Amino acid sequence: LATGAGKTWIAVSILRAMAMAGQLRRALFLCDRDELRNQALGALSAHFAADAAKATTRDPAVNARVIVATYQTLGIDREDGDASFLRTHYPEGYFSHIIIDECHRSAWGKWSEVLRRNPDAIQIGLTATPRDIDTGEAQDVEAAEDRRISADNYKYFGEPAYEYSIAQAMQDGYLAAMEVVQSDVWTADTLDRLEGVERKQLHGARVTDARTNESRDVDNLREQYAPTSLEQDLILPDRVREMVGDLFRSLLASGGPLQKTLIFCASVDHANAVAEAVNNRYANWLRQEGAQPVEPYAFACTAKGGRELIADLRGSRHRAFVAATVDLVTTGVDVPCLQNIVYFRYIKSPILFHQMLGRGTRVNEATGKRHFTVYDYTNATRLLDAPLKLRQAKQAERPVTSVAEPTESFRVEGVEVRVEGGEQRIGFVGADGKLEFLTLDEYGKRIASVLRTNVRDLREFRERWLQPDRRGSLLDLLKEHGINVDAYRSVVDTLEVDSYDIMTALGWGETIRSRVERAERIDGWIDEQGKSAPILTALASQFGVAGTDGLESSYLGQVPSIREAGGLGSLEGVTVLDLKRRLLATDVEWRRG
Repeated sequence: LATGAGKTWIAVSILRAMAMAGQLRRALFLCDRDELRNQALGALSAHFAADAAKATTRDPAVNARVIVATYQTLGIDREDGDASFLRTHYPEGYFSHIIIDECHRSAWGKWSEVLRRNPDAIQIGLTATPRDIDTGEAQDVEAAEDRRISADNYKYFGEPAYEYSIAQAMQDGYLAAMEVVQSDVWTADTLDRLEGVERKQLHGARVTDARTNESRDVDNLREQYAPTSLEQDLILPDRVREMVGDLFRSLLASGGPLQKTLIFCASVDHANAVAEAVNNRYANWLRQEGAQPVEPYAFACTAKGGRELIADLRGSRHRAFVAATVDLVTTGVDVPCLQNIVYFRYIKSPILFHQMLGRGTRVNEATGKRHFTVYDYTNATRLLDAPLKLRQAKQAERPVTSVAEPTESFRVEGVEVRVEGGEQRIGFVGADGKLEFLTLDEYGKRIASVLRTNVRDLREFRERWLQPDRRGSLLDLLKEHGINVDAYRSVVDTLEVDSYDIMTALGWGETIRSRVERAERIDGWIDEQGKSAPILTALASQFGVAGTDGLESSYLGQVPSIREAGGLGSLEGVTVLDLKRRLLATDVEWRRG
């Protein structure tokens, strides 16, 4: 299935059906990075609660019915297939069901061990990669690697049991509609689109090495560089500036600079140069408009830094609007609010292209996003499936999306929700007792207004939230004003997020973070708590499943993982309140570490 079309949801549904039929003994959900593991655990926990758990090097979660693990944890992330953790904690035939997320990523070489040790298990591979990967570039390394990966998957899994294309998903409304803007921006007199650049054309231009970021002497360059060599071998600062300038003008023409945008670059230094150029254009615009800045505005998100700002890119409406990256967020990282995908990098791999494209395809009800724009500076969209090529548009045009007539009405957490013109509206009863239906944006603003009117600041809100009795009074206050936060949270599809995050984001612009993400952040602190570490680990996992409510339930002591860790009575020198304060860190505390 195309990214965003529901692979994880289908996997969860399959496991749930197997469990209800009495056929699920023990399942493994295998992925290749922590971000994917966290997202899967959040989805699985909604159905399996404490029966779904993540495996870590400290805790193999052998008592869980559904185990979510990474290749790295199991010890199968290397070509030699060490698999020591896998063999130590999970005997042969241990799993009845195995689901491999993004199964194209590591191919047969890396996940084969877990399959060979469980030959009788139902084994399902999930991927968003296209099936037709023939680009006609037979000698290209990227294209050859695509063919090898595809061959590995077909050899083991055979033909797909189910397939759903990105074009069909867009037509059906499951994915955001797409507009493609192809731009020809070349530094004057220095680059020919088809032939590349000759050394003689670069005299007088600034040139830096893409690998070392050092200035290059033009006389020592090759005679000619193909377009695909630029940014891979050479960075032309003037070219970067011109491309960024063109993109920034497009942002201004299509709604302003505060659009969530992801730019794919060719190298770390290229990403740094692009981020710097974007910030310079933004600073110039601020001076011209006399506007107040948001900080950070643009940032480089690479293996060398910037990853901590992904949460802000995803969840904050007040900072981190433009990310320049190489491939750190090509797969697995969901940023539903992304409005623009930008290709500054030459690509020959259809698999890589579609992984990058998938970062923008998600519909986002919270922000009203139903379409996104692809700005293509390197002819990357030639790798699109044929049906999508018909959707290309000029920059001045916008896609026309179909809208649904008001045909649907349902209840969420006791609140009526209607679909009008393709948009969900939440029922709200005002002080006059009349029922009206508000858009998600209008409802969110009502929540923010009540919070800011009745709570002095973020610090006071958190202190009230941390204490059950004061928290209950706060929620009662919202209900008196006609607000049902749980209904809003359900409609905007943020069930993996605690209500605390929803309200602090609306009221004070805090970054929205998932429960699992918050629980994992304090692993280091928990390790420092001595004998209390096991019970704190169990409590943090409970928060990851059920949020603040889960830590205040009268049944907390009966949760199996908490009982097995020694119960609440085993806490020494630390309290549940201390744990909650750590879990619900503010943005300032998060950045401090």
